[in-house]
Formats: sequence, C-alpha cells, structure tokens
Amino acid sequence: MTDLSKTASSLLHPAELWSSGQVLANPSPAPRQPGVYAWYFRRAPPRVPTRECHRHGDLILLYTGISPRQPPANGARPSKQSLLQRLRYHFRGNAEGSTLRLTLGCLLSDELRIELRRVGSGERMTFGLGEAKLTAWMAENALVAWVVCPEPWKLEEHLIRTVALPLNLDQNRQHPFHTDLSGLRSACKAKARALPVSH
Repeated sequence: MTDLSKTASSLLHPAELWSSGQVLANPSPAPRQPGVYAWYFRRAPPRVPTRECHRHGDLILLYTGISPRQPPANGARPSKQSLLQRLRYHFRGNAEGSTLRLTLGCLLSDELRIELRRVGSGERMTFGLGEAKLTAWMAENALVAWVVCPEPWKLEEHLIRTVALPLNLDQNRQHPFHTDLSGLRSACKAKARALPVSH
C-alpha cells in the first residue's frame, strides 16, 4: 500500500466524523493546518447517484476537498487557508465562496425552495436568505472527516481517481454524474443572470 493509499484510508474509514456544531464551536477541533477533507451525508440530495459510492456505516461519501489549493504555477502568492477556515466556510458561508454549497443548493433548490441569485454589485451569486436553509440542511445531514497533509492536492487527486465522488467536478470528468451536475449548475447560474439583482 502506498503512502497516499494509507492516508486516504483514514478518510475512508474515519475514526471520527465531525458535525457542523462541532466544527463551528470555539475552540474547534478542526486544525489550523493544510489538509484534505471528506464529506459524508446521512442522505444524498435528489438526483445524486450513490450506488457506487463509498459508505461508512449508514453514511455516504459524496465529496472531497482541500485547503489550501495547489500553489499557482505562475509564481503568484499561494493561499495560506487552513482546514479550519475552509470547513467553517462550507458549513456557514455562501455559494459564492463554497463550491460545495453551490452544488448542494442547486440540487436542493426545489426541496428547500431556494434560488441562486445575483447579489451586491451583481457579480456575486448566492442563495440569499436561502443560505440559512442550506446551512440548516447541512447541519442535519452532513458530517466531515479530515486529514492533515502538507500537499493536499496530491491526496485529493488520488481520491478522485480511486473513489466515486459524484459531487466533485474538478478532475472528475470520468464520473457519469459530471455532465448532469455541470449542466444543472450552469442552468442555475444562467437563470440567476437573467433575474434582477437581489437586494
């Protein structure tokens, strides 16, 4: 077993999974270090195929992410964002800054009666007041595991290559849900652009 496989195993068979309330608590158990996180769900959003997904007990692994992102190849200043900062934003931020929240909101728009809209100057898109409903849905259904590692993008690439992760789009064109999810997100954004800016 390679080092990447060993590290990935700690996300696929986590000793502990953390809830929204735990991550958002002060102090938080989430580390101020770089790493990879894996999102498990008590139930999948509508339309998401889960038959090939990894399961941990009754929970379904649907998405993985990293913090910080890989340093730019052009020599630009790299991000110093930590797991703590990123996970807190996923749990209580908005769709403009969280691709996970954008994806979940698009999939749950009918169920939660929320809609992606342009806000502020019109350049940003969020679910507006619906973000609170999305936050509540995640608090009820989403749990997260993480592992600290210095180059998280390498582990994420390994996970996307070896595990079925239907909510990941980047590097994941081989997944059969990629086209459907990309189309849904594009349609939600196009609709938002056609609507007036929400105030």
